[in-house]
Amino acid sequence: MSTTNIIPSDWWRWSDSQPVIIKPLLGGLTNLNYLISVNHELFVLRKNSAISEALNLNRSAEAKALSRADEAGLCAPLIYYDDQHQYMVSRYLGDKTWSVSIDHNLSLLAELLRGIHQLPGIDADLNVENKISCYWQAIDAQAAFTRELKSLDSAVRTHITSAKALNSGLVLCHNDLLASNLIINNKDKLYAIDWEYAAMSDPFYELAVIIEGNALNAKQQQSLLTRYLRQPISALDWQRLYHWQIIYGYLCVLWYAVQYSNGTMPNIVSEIHRQILAIKALAAKDA
Repeated sequence: MSTTNIIPSDWWRWSDSQPVIIKPLLGGLTNLNYLISVNHELFVLRKNSAISEALNLNRSAEAKALSRADEAGLCAPLIYYDDQHQYMVSRYLGDKTWSVSIDHNLSLLAELLRGIHQLPGIDADLNVENKISCYWQAIDAQAAFTRELKSLDSAVRTHITSAKALNSGLVLCHNDLLASNLIINNKDKLYAIDWEYAAMSDPFYELAVIIEGNALNAKQQQSLLTRYLRQPISALDWQRLYHWQIIYGYLCVLWYAVQYSNGTMPNIVSEIHRQILAIKALAAKDA
């Protein structure tokens, strides 16, 4: 495989010999990932998305969060993060991803969550209103789904207000713990990768991302929350989670709309419509 435009020209900053590309790694929706070899050791080279700004990604915050997670052993060991935030290199942990179908994995995830949420904070908060505004600035106003998507905005703002009122404090969160971003090694240790949405936020937003992004059923939701909270789940906990589920669903569909508008996912319109209907259905439960 040609290394043209793939191996960074400043590879010498983190390697004493030129890296060799083994293969592209599939699964990522935003960045380009490659399995590389350096002196017979395996690493992952991630080239950051060309539309990082449109996606409202704070690469500086990611680098800081990764540094903290690396020190605590919660992420793939970090080898190098480019000062210009164009790429990063981490140690390869294998390709065994987390699966919700295995009950024990919920315990592993609850333990990982507690570890992440106890990390020292960073100077970057999850500003939901700002993220929504940035997304809308990058969305094609003439797209077929735009009017229907915009109709959700005022209702979501009400949920944002309610979620903020219930917030008991911000902690450092990964904010994108989908199965594809969770790797299990051969010693049953769980790690989080791709920290590009990391920020100080309500831990119940993190839980909402996990539940919605991994389609946890009611029993799995109960299990995860009980193991994470280490106490009975209150009605207020469920209400707090519900508001963040609505907000996350909206952010998620806006993210896809940005990808469509920038030409990176041209065949995503039907998925956008499906997600809009799913948000409306979830919001109707509290109507």
